[in-house]
Amino acid sequence: MAAGADSPELGSLEAKIMRVAWDDAGQYLQVRDVLSRLEDDLAYTTVMTVMNRLHDKGLLRRRRAGRAWTYKPSSTREAHAAATMADALSVAGNRTAALLHFVADLDPDEAAALRRLLGGAPEPQSGGSA
Repeated sequence: MAAGADSPELGSLEAKIMRVAWDDAGQYLQVRDVLSRLEDDLAYTTVMTVMNRLHDKGLLRRRRAGRAWTYKPSSTREAHAAATMADALSVAGNRTAALLHFVADLDPDEAAALRRLLGGAPEPQSGGSA
């Protein structure tokens, strides 16, 4: 997966670039496209270097478009979030305790969705109110 246990967390600029890439996940973007969407006053070469590093980490795919590289995410934002959660869980001394802490912080709708996904509650009924 894109963010393995040996991959460090995303830095601030990496996270901003990935947000831009995920927002346009269906298409390859040039460095200048990403640069124009970032609100920071950054040099083209800075963004290019970070995008190359994200490619090296497996978070971005790239292909040639003329003389320039174009990039798009290797996975969805949600798949990356799941991989990040799995990485965090892998370093917990007590995985069950870590999961309990995670679940305790869920809001009621998220907890209900998790129960449904795990098969512990029926799907919500559409239509009238109870």
